Amino acid sequence: RWPSLLKYYSHTDGVSWLEEYKARHNAGLEAQRIVASFSKRFFSEHVPCDGFSDIETLGCPSHFFEDELMCILNMEGRKGLTWKYYAKKILYFLRQQNILKNLKEYLQRPTDRQSFLEGAVLIDQYCNPLSDICLKSVQAQVDDITDKVRKVLRTKNPRHPSLASKAGEVVVPEVELQRQVLDAMNCVLYEQLKYKGNELDYYNSLNSYIHQVLIRRTGIPISLSVLYLTIARQLGVKLEPVNFPSHFLLRWCQGKEGSTDIFDYTYIDAFGKGKQLTVKECEYLIGHHVTEEFYGVVTSKEVLQRMVGNLLNLGKRESTDQSYQLLRDSLDLYLAMYPDNVQHLMLQARLYFHLGIWPEKVLDILQHIQALDPSQHGAVGYLVQHTLEHIERRKEEVGPEVKHRSDEKHKEVCFSIGLIMKHKRYGYNCVIYGWDPACMMGHEWIRNMNVHSLPHGPHQPFYNVLVEDGSCRYAAQENLEYNSEPREIPHPDIGRYFSEFTGIHYLANTELEIRYPEDLELTRATVQKIYSSGKE
Repeated sequence: RWPSLLKYYSHTDGVSWLEEYKARHNAGLEAQRIVASFSKRFFSEHVPCDGFSDIETLGCPSHFFEDELMCILNMEGRKGLTWKYYAKKILYFLRQQNILKNLKEYLQRPTDRQSFLEGAVLIDQYCNPLSDICLKSVQAQVDDITDKVRKVLRTKNPRHPSLASKAGEVVVPEVELQRQVLDAMNCVLYEQLKYKGNELDYYNSLNSYIHQVLIRRTGIPISLSVLYLTIARQLGVKLEPVNFPSHFLLRWCQGKEGSTDIFDYTYIDAFGKGKQLTVKECEYLIGHHVTEEFYGVVTSKEVLQRMVGNLLNLGKRESTDQSYQLLRDSLDLYLAMYPDNVQHLMLQARLYFHLGIWPEKVLDILQHIQALDPSQHGAVGYLVQHTLEHIERRKEEVGPEVKHRSDEKHKEVCFSIGLIMKHKRYGYNCVIYGWDPACMMGHEWIRNMNVHSLPHGPHQPFYNVLVEDGSCRYAAQENLEYNSEPREIPHPDIGRYFSEFTGIHYLANTELEIRYPEDLELTRATVQKIYSSGKE
């Protein structure tokens, strides 16, 4: 019944299985209660930071609670979409909190106990908390590559010291023997396994996640360097990370160990198939001269800072993800390492303010910024004022606006909630989750979107639609048509609005139905009329 929970038990433990079953049963009921409450509590806004407070004080074992959430997520069929949506959000939060705790524990260790690979896995886990990523599995894959390198090394030098000991227990002192290890590594990684730098899709976030680097055998300089360095160290060659501008490198000492002379080192480009470079060639690589400080070794924390910085920059570039999840996750990671960094605290406050979420959290961040750097009072004051206004407006909200189709002002609205539509001009597939009898956007949006060029301009019904590419759009009625081949819309917010996909249309969940009480019957009648004439 519980194969995923076996890891929490020891074969030698005396377990009362009746008590365990009761605990699991009660945890399941508690999880179901909380998931069911989320739709009503948070339909109109993103789940706020204090929305998970009752989860943080669970009266049941957290692994049982998580197991029930996984059962909800793994429910078969196209039902329970709203439950799955909020179960996913809760599981995302729980796992991230746990990973953040592990990261802080990792950062408090002595530097010689901070594995570069473990740090990379923690970043990967935090940004992908619903994926099955663990250090043990990643390490096993790296060990497998290391064994392949040993086989190649054995054919070249059967008496090589790297073959005699277990991983991490050997140190290869002679430069020539170290060179043999690196040559064997290059042979396995780049010739046999075909690892390479991802030049064609450099700015894909998957290049930064170590488990994806191992699956796809491609990455960016820093992720490939972490892999390369880990394998080399397991074979007794101490490579060191170099925070070189624009292109992360490794260095290999050719002189006295610990030398401060940058010319005593050969520099390795893991992105460039393990090519070994001189100081001058490093400058050619990036096209300009750099000072000696950029050739120095960096700590594991600085390596993680650079990895997270890359993800931050990618998060700022994301155009389709309107929740800015990658930017939010990378900011969390950065501030876990550097909690008093004013620049990133301000970015986090502006991001939450822009998204209109967690106003109380925004005020906490701004208060912290003001205490750290009083010179920020201008920007802080502006955001505090507008955040307080947001909180007051939220208090004044009297409840959801209910739109009855029978109202005279809604007589021109032709389509209804849950219908799968196609955009006539852009060809995208979408589902309707809201509508207005006329365009409700401001003058600037209407001008930018060239709405006046439409035959009916802004004076026609407009629809809120979830699009298959993950975006949310506001489309004019004259630009939409029924989709002759309706199919599921793979949008992350589908469960926020709908409880089920029937195979032809979506059924609104309770909260959406309250706002559009007469739409369900119209949707059913429309579907019956369009799809029952033999096309179904």
